[in-house]
Amino acid sequence: MEYQIYPIDVESDFSTYNIPFGVYKDDGSITCCTRIGGYIIDLHVCQEFGLFNDLHLPKQIFFNRLLNDFISLGKPTTSKVRNKIIELFVDEDGLKVHNDWPVEVLRNAENVTMILPIHIGDYTDFYSSKEHATNVGIMFRDPENALLPNWLHLPVGYHGRASSIVVSGTDIKRPQGQTFPGDSSIPVFGPTKQLDFELEMAFVVGKNSELGAPVSTQEAKDYIFGMMLFNDWSARDIQKWEYVPLGPFLAKNFASTISPWIVTLDALDNFKVPAPPREKPILSYLELEENYNFDIHLNVLIKTDDGTESCICHSNYKYMYWTMHQQLAHHTVNGCNVRIGDLMASGTISGKTENSYGSMLELAWKGTKPLTLDNGQKRTFIQDGDTVILKGWCGEGNRKVGFGPCEGKIIPY
Repeated sequence: MEYQIYPIDVESDFSTYNIPFGVYKDDGSITCCTRIGGYIIDLHVCQEFGLFNDLHLPKQIFFNRLLNDFISLGKPTTSKVRNKIIELFVDEDGLKVHNDWPVEVLRNAENVTMILPIHIGDYTDFYSSKEHATNVGIMFRDPENALLPNWLHLPVGYHGRASSIVVSGTDIKRPQGQTFPGDSSIPVFGPTKQLDFELEMAFVVGKNSELGAPVSTQEAKDYIFGMMLFNDWSARDIQKWEYVPLGPFLAKNFASTISPWIVTLDALDNFKVPAPPREKPILSYLELEENYNFDIHLNVLIKTDDGTESCICHSNYKYMYWTMHQQLAHHTVNGCNVRIGDLMASGTISGKTENSYGSMLELAWKGTKPLTLDNGQKRTFIQDGDTVILKGWCGEGNRKVGFGPCEGKIIPY
């Protein structure tokens, strides 16, 4: 036989229908890559050996610690690369590797370190789950008017901090700041006592826009390269005290965690589902010819120091009221330009049922309904030593398209 076949675990996030892009580090080398099953495919070695010659790519485009240059080639080219990888490496029985290819083409995924795959120039966090916004409104405002008047008319968002976004596996130090406890007459300073996760997804901007030139909802798909899991860590007690009148600051800018793999819209295309219907008329610049979300299953687990993993949330990206296309169109309608590598997060993704709420704030309902983990421990917020793990995937079996882990362990200040 001229090639070897490597079977793919049916539970793997990285079926032959995925082909995500990332950057790995191994023995001092940092290189762009993809993954099939349990194996990393080194794209630089593939190019040097001539496997991509017919694509006429720039030399050493993959010998890079960032994907930005590759993404800048444009979606027509990056899609051709993905299709070429499928042509070269995919067999009906699994991962196919020819015997005359260099052994360095493959790495065992367990033996490499995945790093932050893009330079993130700017980061915007939206607030686009109606269920989440409603729950927060009920807890902190008038339950009869949980949604603020603007919410059904535009995708609410704020500009976040790009410098503190870290890749999965990075420890998160408990932040400190000012809080205003109910039993105090003045603010106090110290580590947060209400550390929370936020179950989100983010999309990566794949094309520059010009200052003063809005991106329409119809054009938006051309500006979105792919998606990642995103945990927007939040310090709720700090947030409650500081957010009036300008919104989140220290409560959110200390860290956000992303998964290391960018799953392309090409891979997600088969998992389109209708977006929730509009409850009120929207302005024309937010209207869509094809109003869709993606059926992405989302779980959140807490792993305690004793190794126990407890699944505390089952949600889905399809619950998002405002779609990526609408978020990008609104973000740029005033002329704001976007750049390759910019990250735009969805906001907390919650469903209608209590087990689908995407934050501890909701799951434990502001601390009034403690969760019981599988080892019997109680949680109202995240404790030191806890590891929060986000998982996301579309489909199942040999057609599963997943995002890999998005996890971070909380260490004491």
